[in-house]
Amino acid sequence: QVQLVESGGGSVQAGGSLRLSCALSGYASSWYYITMGWFRQAPGKEREGVTTITTDGATTYADSVKGRFTISKDNAKNTLYLQMNMLKSEDAAMYYCAADFTRPSGGAWYPKYWGQGTQVTVSS
Repeated sequence: QVQLVESGGGSVQAGGSLRLSCALSGYASSWYYITMGWFRQAPGKEREGVTTITTDGATTYADSVKGRFTISKDNAKNTLYLQMNMLKSEDAAMYYCAADFTRPSGGAWYPKYWGQGTQVTVSS
């Protein structure tokens, strides 16, 4: 059973930076064949995909975060990261880490495993 635990959320001023972390456990083969990513959901809005990274390092980003957010992973620590720079008020949301053994296809990805989320607040 894959387990995901996010951390690193908080409150930041617009233009600032935050780094989210997601610790992966319960998967004996570590990162092999697993795709991981971040979603977010703001109050009153649908959950949206932010970024993904596959086992071979291929990444995708939502247009709204390209050039500002970077996804990465530390295989030795079984940890996924999301570096968020130049934060905007519209980036404020609950951020969720997700994982699955399938890869994104045609811009769509429906992960099976989810973390509990970490809150990001951006003040102007």
